[in-house]
Amino acid sequence: MEQKVQTYFELKQQQKEIEQQLSVLRDEIVAYCAQQGVYETEVGGYKVKTVLQHRKEYDDQKLYASLPDPEIWRLLSKVDSHKLKSLIKLNVLSEEQVSPACTVKQVTLLQIDKL
Repeated sequence: MEQKVQTYFELKQQQKEIEQQLSVLRDEIVAYCAQQGVYETEVGGYKVKTVLQHRKEYDDQKLYASLPDPEIWRLLSKVDSHKLKSLIKLNVLSEEQVSPACTVKQVTLLQIDKL
């Protein structure tokens, strides 16, 4: 069991290092595409594609204050964008009610495929 624990620890350390390296490379690739003014390009034998997305993030306190009925908070318990979208689709809440608690964050996704 000691060997398994040690191996697990070492693998988690490697995972952290790899994730850090991936983050740096991702940022460099996205910056390169932005500098070139392209969203899609081919580099070597790879197709590189960046996709801009807008993600909504909610402030718990502001959202709670904007809810018409505190009982609705029990349905959310913790801000969950998917649950919140469902409540909006069901007309339990409106976009206008929750908008003071929402900020929109622009995120760039990176996709790389081998040609």
